Amino acid sequence: MYVPHFNAMDAAAAADFLDAHPAGHLVTVGPDGRPDVTLLPLVVEDGRVLAHLARANEHWRRIAAGSPGVIVVTAADAYVSPGWYPSKAEHGRTVPTWNYSEVQLSGPVTVHDDLEFVRDVVTRLTHRHEDHRAEPWAVTDAPERYVEGQLRAVVGVELRVEAVSAKAKLSQNRSPADRMGAIAGLEAEPGPAAHEVARAMRAVLGD
Repeated sequence: MYVPHFNAMDAAAAADFLDAHPAGHLVTVGPDGRPDVTLLPLVVEDGRVLAHLARANEHWRRIAAGSPGVIVVTAADAYVSPGWYPSKAEHGRTVPTWNYSEVQLSGPVTVHDDLEFVRDVVTRLTHRHEDHRAEPWAVTDAPERYVEGQLRAVVGVELRVEAVSAKAKLSQNRSPADRMGAIAGLEAEPGPAAHEVARAMRAVLGD
């Protein structure tokens, strides 16, 4: 991913981003050169990404052990109009752009067709999304025979993280006035994605 220096997230910001965005697209290339992409809930820890794929999904069968893959995790994105910049009225040298934040995790991918590996992944995912609830659901709440049947319907996936590319493209290369103009414009848009991007821009500004 192309990351200009002013758009680069540091390691702490990338970790916070991954904590806040618990799903991503797994991208791999099969033996015929055709790319496969599947959106998956994720656990990122200890230098690896853990997930699972439906057994009925041919994606996992096309992953050669240790072949390269990428997990793409994204936040909201939005169009930014040059009409929101005060500099448009000053000199007119403005063009539209698109703001977004994204982290890409790349490394070798391994499929684990192993019941206990899958159970561990599903348990970790469940803890991630249930532990904050007053009455969290646990894998052990369901009958064991039923759970085993569900686990056999999926396979585990592990990506060993060898590289992290993290980008927050939030108008950091614009003047403070232009950035505030873009934030105001996004906040006036009807969709929630624009509002989320505006919040991210405010956070970068420290506002």
